[in-house]
Amino acid sequence: MAAGERKALVIGGGVSGLTTAVMLAEAGWRVRVWTAVPPEQTTSAVAAAIWYPYRAFPADQVLAWGSHSLAVFRTLAGDPTTGVHMVEGLELSREPMPEPWWATAVGSLRRAAGAELPHGYGDGVAFTVPVIEMPVYLAYLVARLQRAGGVIDQRRITTLAEAGAVCPVVVNCAGLGAAELTGDASVFPIRGQVLRVANPGLTRFLLDDHHPRDVTYVVPRRRDVVLGGTAQQGASDLRPDPEIAASILRRCTALEPALQGAQVLGHAVGLRPGRPAVRVEPETLPGGAVCVHNYGHGGAGVTLSWGCATAALEHLVAG
Repeated sequence: MAAGERKALVIGGGVSGLTTAVMLAEAGWRVRVWTAVPPEQTTSAVAAAIWYPYRAFPADQVLAWGSHSLAVFRTLAGDPTTGVHMVEGLELSREPMPEPWWATAVGSLRRAAGAELPHGYGDGVAFTVPVIEMPVYLAYLVARLQRAGGVIDQRRITTLAEAGAVCPVVVNCAGLGAAELTGDASVFPIRGQVLRVANPGLTRFLLDDHHPRDVTYVVPRRRDVVLGGTAQQGASDLRPDPEIAASILRRCTALEPALQGAQVLGHAVGLRPGRPAVRVEPETLPGGAVCVHNYGHGGAGVTLSWGCATAALEHLVAG
């Protein structure tokens, strides 16, 4: 883009939108974010937010984007204001499990010792990855964007043409909302329900992606533990279901008995933006504005955030 046109309007105030906006602003763009709800009310705010490429495709691109993000998060973990911490944990299996397809990104990964495995599990891998406390991290991204001159407006739109009419460059990070904005029928919700409990002293995360009742995870943070979860494809009810919450608590307590009797602090539901493939590509809108799409991250929005934001920025520079 020509120097005089270095203005960008980012649609979406979740982790993808804020990360993209930060990168643009720090690269010298004049950036404004339009978000339907404040960042602390987005789907991103609900996430347990462990680095883990979950339900995002295709694998080769996800691995590249995720590797880039992992390197950034490792750096951010050195700053206590970010809410990013490097944590060791286990992915668990009842049967012998192959090395995870994303293992090359993590680097150090080992087989879990038998004494580390919860009752009923026969195998597992231990690895260290970032755990991101989303309330802290989203506030960090907002502050970083504002320091770089970016502005956030709470504004709901129904078409990208509304954005293109006021800015020559638009970046679409609308998550599930991209289905309406673009008419993309391939976008679908993946309902995730979690609850938070007081942390009884846990320091490792536990993950069973193949639990017969639903995906199950225990993710400790400084003051609480996020317990999950669900991966209900096509479901869009944002009300926490008490029966599902009880099931999550039972499953997680079976994984980590120290959770028995832990005080429940809250319940939440988020709708992950599923898509057959993550979409990061440019398009010319009616009227001539350039739009770079950055959505469809499935359950890996945080995991892919910096990699996909970099790819989006590269499209703008190339254009």
